[in-house]
Amino acid sequence: QVQLVESGGGLVQAGGSLRLSCAASGRTSGRTFNSFAMGWFRQAPGKEREFVAAVTWSGGVTYGDSVKGRFTISRDNAKNTVYLQMNSLKPEDTAVYYCARHRSGSFRYTSSFEYWGQGTQVTVSS
Repeated sequence: QVQLVESGGGLVQAGGSLRLSCAASGRTSGRTFNSFAMGWFRQAPGKEREFVAAVTWSGGVTYGDSVKGRFTISRDNAKNTVYLQMNSLKPEDTAVYYCARHRSGSFRYTSSFEYWGQGTQVTVSS
């Protein structure tokens, strides 16, 4: 069974930075962590879950329009961990942030991901 555990969330002032981590464990069909693309999504109260960033098994990256130039996704396959470095945070970045393992299809859709973490809260004060 695959498990994803996020950490690193918290309260930060606007303009500040946070780094989220997502540690993966378990394997399916004989494939390990570094065989899969990973993604980050976020969900604010009353809103749909929104794509933030994704990284392929080889390190290729894709970002949502609202975070381009401010957030950086990366992965350490030796540690089975994916990171989200968030800089220049804004109050509108406040949300629960989820990491997920990609299954197939466009990175921008939640339906393209099959395993999800429990989420970590990020709150940006103005």
